[in-house]
Amino acid sequence: MKILLTTDWYKPVVNGVVTSVINLKKELESRGHEVRVLTLSRSYESYAEDGVYYIKSLNLEKIYPNARAVLPHMEPLVRELIWWKPDVVHSQCEFMTFSYALKISKKCQCPLVHTYHTVYEDYIHYLPGGLSNYKAGEKLEKKAVAYFSKIVLGRTSQVIVPTKKVENILKKYGVEEPVSVMPTGIDLGRFKEQITLEEKNKVKKCLGIPLENKVLVSVGRLAKEKNLEELLEYFAKLVQEGAGKQLTFLIAGDGPDRENLENLAEELKIKDQVIFTGMISPDKVPRYYQIGDVFVCASSSETQGITYIEALACGLPALCRKDDCLSQVVTDGYNGFQYENYAYFKMHLKYILEREDRRLEMGRRGQEISSLYSTWNFCTAAEGIYKKAIERQEKYRYEEISRENKDTETKNRWRTIPASWARVIMKRGA
Repeated sequence: MKILLTTDWYKPVVNGVVTSVINLKKELESRGHEVRVLTLSRSYESYAEDGVYYIKSLNLEKIYPNARAVLPHMEPLVRELIWWKPDVVHSQCEFMTFSYALKISKKCQCPLVHTYHTVYEDYIHYLPGGLSNYKAGEKLEKKAVAYFSKIVLGRTSQVIVPTKKVENILKKYGVEEPVSVMPTGIDLGRFKEQITLEEKNKVKKCLGIPLENKVLVSVGRLAKEKNLEELLEYFAKLVQEGAGKQLTFLIAGDGPDRENLENLAEELKIKDQVIFTGMISPDKVPRYYQIGDVFVCASSSETQGITYIEALACGLPALCRKDDCLSQVVTDGYNGFQYENYAYFKMHLKYILEREDRRLEMGRRGQEISSLYSTWNFCTAAEGIYKKAIERQEKYRYEEISRENKDTETKNRWRTIPASWARVIMKRGA
């Protein structure tokens, strides 16, 4: 198949959408499919490179990190992709590149499959105007998100969501298009390959972590919706209660909320036991997981949460805020726990850390569960969805042609009937 993937974000940006696109492209190409990517350039210049088409765009980082905008213009690269004539277009974002995905699918008469990655009602605090600070304003913005999502998805042939949680949200929005649950796959090999104890200790020393300390690790973008403030406050309580003397909280990643979080750590008097790594390159991410003893996350804005799967693949038990997206990922007492408040967080953390054999067993079980989220399974599911979408499109086109032929045949019959007969038939019909 010829498959076009469209996305507002691509390398060097690091986020869940980019990871999903890269993994899908790589796996599809390994199976012999021809894959091209349409995305936004990081400058006001369009160009194509190694099957990736970059459309010139403007910086919109004041609204959202790494966001960019496209001004209306005739884009030669889009014409080139239309001439290429893909069998299916798979869009990954609802904004800038979606209009191009829609245009190309219409011109090529091929299905438009769309993955709904983000629950936007969890991100309305980024909108200018501050309406989300007020209850009525927040309600209005959530209604706008529902309306927008329904309109956009109504223009697609097939919708993909990473979890049942997102499927239920779209049903609430009134989305009527076919929806398939397809968890995002990750390159498990990168994470399952364990580093040696010597390497772990070396990384710990570089970060200033005492070798005897147990490490709570969080990996991801530092942003308001990730709720890292809660984890810092819980960690401070552990320290105050004497349960955190030999604990270090490692926060790997960067983002717009980093300065606020660093200030909060200082206010809570835990600065010496909290480490902010800043941005880390993707190839080094596995080692940051692996120097940890337990993965922690307080976000409730995840649609799937790729970092959960990565942590499990590294053999870490997960301690996460209760969320519907984790229903088949983290099972209490098996490979981690889902907590609802500080009391449960403290109790579950103690259970995980007090016995090393138990912690390792939970980590092993987590690795087994993570195997379900391989890029192979991800790609196999995508292929099946593409084929069904193409079959539906061809069936629809056949039915449309049949209707047109029938209408033409009826018109031709009327043309062969003498006018006097036609008047009699029309009167009798009346």
